[in-house]
Amino acid sequence: MVWTVGVDVGGTFTDFFAVDESNGSVHVGKFPSTPGNPAEAVLNGLEVLAQEHGLNLNKLRHFSHGTTVATNSLLQRRGGDVMLLTTAGFADLLDIGRQTRPHMFDLFEDYPSALVPRSRRVEVSERITDGGEILVPLSQHEIERVVDCVRAANPQSCAVCFLFAFQNSKHERAVTDELRRSLPEIEVCASSEVQPEFREFERFSTTVLNAYLQPVMAQYMMELDNGLKNLVPNASFGLNQSSGGLMSVARAQRLPVRTALSGPAAGVVGAAHVAAAAQRPNTITLDMGGTSADVALIRQARVPTVFSREVGGFPIRMPMVDVETVGAGGGSVAWVDRDGLLKVGPKSMGANPGPALLRTRRHTTDRD
Repeated sequence: MVWTVGVDVGGTFTDFFAVDESNGSVHVGKFPSTPGNPAEAVLNGLEVLAQEHGLNLNKLRHFSHGTTVATNSLLQRRGGDVMLLTTAGFADLLDIGRQTRPHMFDLFEDYPSALVPRSRRVEVSERITDGGEILVPLSQHEIERVVDCVRAANPQSCAVCFLFAFQNSKHERAVTDELRRSLPEIEVCASSEVQPEFREFERFSTTVLNAYLQPVMAQYMMELDNGLKNLVPNASFGLNQSSGGLMSVARAQRLPVRTALSGPAAGVVGAAHVAAAAQRPNTITLDMGGTSADVALIRQARVPTVFSREVGGFPIRMPMVDVETVGAGGGSVAWVDRDGLLKVGPKSMGANPGPALLRTRRHTTDRD
């Protein structure tokens, strides 16, 4: 028997689906997630699944993994401590954005604050023209000053976003190379590596989100990859990305923003396949977990895709499945805001819902 296993890690449950490629028989399993260490639920659940159904883990050939770790980190704002290095004069770009105001006449609308506080943004004396020519050279002294600023701030990750770096990445490379050499303990990503396209706000936002997710996803991927190499040494490991395809562990560690809709995208791809088999080509999908609810519209049995969208109020510019995600699920916490209005989410109790029912905490989740 040769097995293929698919795993979906949510904030509340970790689900397994195992298929015997020789005869098509399937086995499923559901186990509580371990938000503090998501890899633990995957590895323990895989062992329990194998024991319960007599699966030979040495015969497991393919391991496909969808996750909402990145999704939930964005919705609940539980990513890393980020620092931004940018061209002099552009430190406020994350706040200015595109000036899109969908609720222009709502005087009480709360817009998400930038993931990088103003005090954690450093302006760098350099400038590239829109044609890729160097207008203001980047000196070695300036590079050393920037490295000293980052060293003093001691962030978990650092995003390097210079103007028109997609045309000429020389300055970004110089800074990122020195940061990686001098401060190897800090995750560093450059916009020319993450999203080398024009439109500076979307490029900056996508790169900052990547840096925000790196501390969370890098540790998770490392622990999961090491555990799987010991547990299922003969299996290939692919991580679902937001576009619906698979990516390697190394790529996921370097570009975690591509997993922002990993789990939701995998669900839509699977739903499109089922819809086609059931001859229901036009279908609305709903995937509700403990932390988020995801909705997509399938037309003519095709997975809907877009090249730019917002997740948790933050723009991401890259190919992804067109799925709407909101921070309200079965374990979302109900609370009262400063105006006395009842709200639900985006904070979730994760794998420990039902605090009002169980009298374990004073919070109330919608599962109660």
